[in-house]
Amino acid sequence: MRILFIGGTRFVGRAMAEAALAAEHDVTLLHRGHTDDPVFADVEHLHVDRDGDLRVLDGRDFDATVDVCAYLPRQVDSLAAALGGRGGHHVFVSTMSVYDEPGGPGAAEDAPLVRLDDAATEQVTGETYGGLKVRCEEQAEAAYGKTGLAVIRPTYVIGPHDHTGRFTWWVRRIARGGEVLAPGPYDAPMQVIDARDQGDWTVKLCEKQTSGVFNSVSPTPPFGFGDLLDATVRAVGPDSTQLTWADAEWLNERGETYQSLPLWTSGTNEWSLAADPTKAISAGLSFRPLTETVTDTWEWIQRDQPEPVGGWGISAEHESQLLAAWASRK
Repeated sequence: MRILFIGGTRFVGRAMAEAALAAEHDVTLLHRGHTDDPVFADVEHLHVDRDGDLRVLDGRDFDATVDVCAYLPRQVDSLAAALGGRGGHHVFVSTMSVYDEPGGPGAAEDAPLVRLDDAATEQVTGETYGGLKVRCEEQAEAAYGKTGLAVIRPTYVIGPHDHTGRFTWWVRRIARGGEVLAPGPYDAPMQVIDARDQGDWTVKLCEKQTSGVFNSVSPTPPFGFGDLLDATVRAVGPDSTQLTWADAEWLNERGETYQSLPLWTSGTNEWSLAADPTKAISAGLSFRPLTETVTDTWEWIQRDQPEPVGGWGISAEHESQLLAAWASRK
């Protein structure tokens, strides 16, 4: 197959493009940057900003197109116009943030979606991101039709090549061992997806021209933040590793946040992190063991990401202070 990836050189898109190459498909990457990654040395690169002139696509035909990086409805529209019906089966990468927070676990793809108050909104923020992705999904359906479109809604994507710094912070910290501050509650809903599992599945959707909307999440609930950290300890934690669970309200009072303790939901149950993946599993999504993902991520970190990503996590000194304060509380 001839597969066009919009994006495809970093993390989520990279895993999809790598999966397509492993399946011996003909890959074209449209992106605005340059990459010296040997993995992509022999593929076609179209160096262009998707917000600019897309005439580079004139006269080109593809069996499938995977749009990894559309955040605004006009980006969906301009790509559809540039492809002019020559893009083949379309896969749009959306997000679990499209859901209007469910009232409990097990939300399926027909759960209510979040809506923007201002339809003209184009600024992507934490508040507008989900609503903009909803509108992107709607524009994609208008352009390609329900039968020509697959929409995948990922949760937190993890694995090697993770440049975000969120989950990798926990892998680094737990690999150091010792007493680790863990933000409660232990059973707060959590789901993740290995980028490679999602990549393999995305290529299957292209090959089979599968249509529909899918929750790209793992595992099937119940699964909590504690289960995620426990798996990380089993995979990379030294024998000395001990998770000390601190109360969420206590941490909130001390100003700790999602930034200082990555992936933490501040003590609230975000049920969008306990969605139902049944439909995706039926369409071919499968998951490797979480401990394998953690081990592979740690190996990649040591090899390719020697310095942690800025802006995430707490210092060793601050963690020690919090642990001491938690231990001495009345």
